[in-house]
Amino acid sequence: MLTWFLLGCNILFAQTKAGSILNNWFNKSPIDDKVYGAEVYKAYDFLKGKKSKTVIVAVIDAGIDINHEDLKENIWVNPNEIPDNGIDDDNNGYIDDVNGWNFLGNAKGQNISFENTETARIYKRFKDKEKSEIDQADRYAFKFFKKVKRSYNRKLKDAERTKEWIVRFKNRYKTACSNICNEIGKDSVTIADLDSLRRANKSLKRDIKFMFMHGFDISYVKEFEENIDIELTYHLNLDYNPRDIIGDDVRNLKTSYGNNNIYGPEASHGTFVAGIIAAKRDNNLGIDGVAENVKIMGLKAVPNGDERDKDIAKAVRYAVDNGAQIINMSFGKSFSPYKYLVDEAFEYAEKKGILLVHAAGNESYNIDKVKQYPTKHISKTKSISSWITVGASGRNKNSRFVANYTNYGKENVDIFAPGTSLRSLAPESKYSIGSGTSYAAPVVSGVAALLLSYYPQLTANQLKDIILQSAVRYKDTKVTKPGTQKKQIQFEKLSKTGGLVNAYEAVKMADAMTK
Repeated sequence: MLTWFLLGCNILFAQTKAGSILNNWFNKSPIDDKVYGAEVYKAYDFLKGKKSKTVIVAVIDAGIDINHEDLKENIWVNPNEIPDNGIDDDNNGYIDDVNGWNFLGNAKGQNISFENTETARIYKRFKDKEKSEIDQADRYAFKFFKKVKRSYNRKLKDAERTKEWIVRFKNRYKTACSNICNEIGKDSVTIADLDSLRRANKSLKRDIKFMFMHGFDISYVKEFEENIDIELTYHLNLDYNPRDIIGDDVRNLKTSYGNNNIYGPEASHGTFVAGIIAAKRDNNLGIDGVAENVKIMGLKAVPNGDERDKDIAKAVRYAVDNGAQIINMSFGKSFSPYKYLVDEAFEYAEKKGILLVHAAGNESYNIDKVKQYPTKHISKTKSISSWITVGASGRNKNSRFVANYTNYGKENVDIFAPGTSLRSLAPESKYSIGSGTSYAAPVVSGVAALLLSYYPQLTANQLKDIILQSAVRYKDTKVTKPGTQKKQIQFEKLSKTGGLVNAYEAVKMADAMTK
């Protein structure tokens, strides 16, 4: 669900210049550099003199700028497809899929940018139906309906109230500015003006106090309002249906759709994720991605809103069938009406020996208790074995060592990785800083690709075992519990390993294992 990424979770900040103090911290060492990175540089020192093989990592995300200056050399190219000839040369069902595929568009080049949330889609689908009218394909989805109805109505009410508050705030601010400007006979107000007025004009006391409280720049309110407008116009709007441009049955995997434009209308999030894994190392540009000998397969399937189960299932199957060895999944949502489609795709990937890496999510939930999708759990007794779920950590080992927004869980989160204030790539050969489990997951995907490139005989389950077993444990380290301000919890209780990913320890373990 891309609302993870837009509403205060995976946050992309303003573009920054090269040389930022945050540059490459996720590659650095707690011992050598005093920041709690994944010790990637140290891992490469250990690997000097060894040869590597190219590894293909599929990034299922919101779009990727394949022409970025720091990424273009590490983009996967389909060796069996002739570009732009309008023919499916390799007979894989996708025409001109040179660098991957866009599952959010049609053959005319039209693309979906915004989508409903899954709560809106399920509510809309069943709100006027009786149980007796539900066909077999929708039985599982209908089970969610009562819970979804409550969730949808609550979210809609919250968004409408927030919009009303923003409008009232803007009007109040405008009135305060106008009253003060009229009093001083100027078009703008300074702190000095407020100071002098505060002493001389008691009738404007409330307006002056309001201005002091909120300052002279309320551009942040505009951003907030834009996000709420997106919620009301697209995410929660029952009359909005962008899927019409595709015109398919969202329960039927056999239909063919999409196009080869993996940038699409927007590519910030996917470009950032791909950069962490595969930005060109040692080229004096931007950042160093974690993996050196890697190619990124771009699969666009995540809109601004909630991803469709069918699109994710198709993207996973495409990745497997076209040679990906690792799949990075930095998305998620609260409901999965056609979970069986995704489950079957994950089982297919597991059977083919693919490692699946998933971001834990950014709601500060204990996901041992609160269900989030996609999930490794096929049923109560069956789970995908080649799956890693990743929480987000910060640079310093203090109370904020664990990101306050990250989801956690002793059973369902496997490991933590750097995810706060990372610098990576932005479209059009720019750079930005962002935070989120979406950016912790590709650190782990990058470490997995690094291991596999130097030790290609490793299976997906061996990769997983090495990454988890080599994680650096910080026993008796107390951190602030995600979602709270002061409540303390031991770091080791937040994930299965109780540890932080470490490339250096992982390559040492892989080296010993393969010998």
